[in-house]
Amino acid sequence: MLFAGLTAAFLIDAGGGAQATGPVSVDVALVVAVDVSASMEPDEFQLQRSGYVEAIRHPDFIRAVLDGALGRIALTYVEWSGPELQRVVVPWRLIDSADSASAFADALAGQGILQSQSTSISAALDFGAGLLDRAPYAADRRVIDISGDGPNNAGRPVTAARDDIVRRGIAINGLPILISPSPTFLAMDRYYRDCVIGGPGAFILPIHAADEFAVATHRKLILEVAGAPTSGAVVPVAAAPPVDCLVGERTRDRLAPFYPQLNQ
Repeated sequence: MLFAGLTAAFLIDAGGGAQATGPVSVDVALVVAVDVSASMEPDEFQLQRSGYVEAIRHPDFIRAVLDGALGRIALTYVEWSGPELQRVVVPWRLIDSADSASAFADALAGQGILQSQSTSISAALDFGAGLLDRAPYAADRRVIDISGDGPNNAGRPVTAARDDIVRRGIAINGLPILISPSPTFLAMDRYYRDCVIGGPGAFILPIHAADEFAVATHRKLILEVAGAPTSGAVVPVAAAPPVDCLVGERTRDRLAPFYPQLNQ
């Protein structure tokens, strides 16, 4: 099924009239949504950003794009933290060549970073889904690629957002960061697996050390663009009891009276 964006392109025909041509068709429309909440260290910000810049420029990523049925994808990059901070850093762009990929990476590398205290994965997912709904593209696959190092602690429950989005045919993949894990919940790979990701072919790629950023972002983007099976491609999560998907909210409620900055 093709998911049509709300914006149509127009051409002027020989008679001078406007002719709607519809949205541009792409193999995948991909929202990259990156955590910039206060739990992220400054070096983690830069490692995330540079990891994506390098991955988007990489010949393997460009080859994966060109090997698609249409040979083009739509890509946008978002940074998020609390319910009120979701920022489109690079708007939707068509990636169909090394030049267009390099231009996207250049635009991303030149941006600053904003930050706030709280972590609302649910708001980031809802924001990403809205971007997909309004995108001027028709995509066989729609994907939100979300990264972060702490559980949802603001906005609506993350499972509610995930379930609503998955029902609309959108896949959610995760890049949980465990370099300096949140004291709220240390096993962020399990949290992302049980509470965040979902949809067709959904997967996680945990990052345990700083030097894994570049490899993980490179691998993740290629898997998302190619739509490749993920069997054996992700780090397995050890069997364990189910995760409390409200762990972030419960911790925030206990600490908020003593740390007013959590409400920022």
